[in-house]
Amino acid sequence: MSFLRRTVLALGVTGLVTAVLRLRGTGGVPPQTGGWRELSGPDFR
Repeated sequence: MSFLRRTVLALGVTGLVTAVLRLRGTGGVPPQTGGWRELSGPDFR
């Protein structure tokens, strides 16, 4: 019975931590600079 209680407690704590991290996390904004740029002339080689 002790093993079952520890397992349920561990799963509960894991679920709680996961929920807190999901709620705290902000989606964030993708970077507005950088990324791909078109190559032309000598840069193309």
